[in-house]
Amino acid sequence: MRQINSDEFESTVIESGKPVLVDFTATWCGPCQRLAPTLEALSQELGEKATFVKVDIDESPNLAEQYGVEGVPTLMLFKGGEPVDRKVGGLPKPVLAGWLSSLVG
Repeated sequence: MRQINSDEFESTVIESGKPVLVDFTATWCGPCQRLAPTLEALSQELGEKATFVKVDIDESPNLAEQYGVEGVPTLMLFKGGEPVDRKVGGLPKPVLAGWLSSLVG
């Protein structure tokens, strides 16, 4: 999973031709660190259908504010440049896989 910043957000997320899962995270966040391997595995499984990226809220606080991120980890799925759904907290892989499959097909 590639980490992006505010400068890359427009081209990577908003202008993407396929759904993008954005993991709003922080280096100091324990649940974020525990969730990372799960997201990495899901990105391998769903890589054809969706793009997975990380945004560090401390490095890009403007994005966290713009999208109403109040806690980390916050997972936000974008389709057609618009956020369509979000999940907050460290969720188990089966829950995340089901959620993503229902949204990305």
